[in-house]
Amino acid sequence: MEIYISTDIETDGPIPADNSMLSLGAAAFTKDGKMLGTFSANLDVLPGATADPDTMNWWSKNKDAYDATREDIQDPKQAIGNYITWANGLGGKPVFVGYPAGFDFLFVYWYIRHFGYESPFSFSALDIKTYAMAVMKSEYRQSTKKNMPRHWFPKDKHTHIAVDDAIEQGKLFINILKENS
Repeated sequence: MEIYISTDIETDGPIPADNSMLSLGAAAFTKDGKMLGTFSANLDVLPGATADPDTMNWWSKNKDAYDATREDIQDPKQAIGNYITWANGLGGKPVFVGYPAGFDFLFVYWYIRHFGYESPFSFSALDIKTYAMAVMKSEYRQSTKKNMPRHWFPKDKHTHIAVDDAIEQGKLFINILKENS
């Protein structure tokens, strides 16, 4: 049985190694939409990495969310190890789900490999926007949230707190999945 692990991250820049993942949040769902649990960790910055000025300018306008990423900071290697242990302990085959998966998975996979772990997801991820494109039978650039059916969206507010956004995005994915069944 596949377990869909909606994962969201917050960072201080656009690319791993040069920049750091600040927060990692995840919510695990079964195909029928049952949420099995969540994972959340705030990570210390990588040695030698620097914050991107444009990203930090964005964070300055979202100070509460940024401050939340700096609470209860963990060593990145330990946080990623805990995430992998959590994902592997869910009792199914983990599938990474992201929005956009190209950004979130890039960081998560880099951290997994950098710290010497094996990925529970192999080296692939499911992108919610791409899946929505197929279900909507639209062009990729037209498959934006503003063009998606309103009933797909949960009532959750997008907070830029990783675990909250992972839950919201996971519910969106499950609603699209149910519609396509």
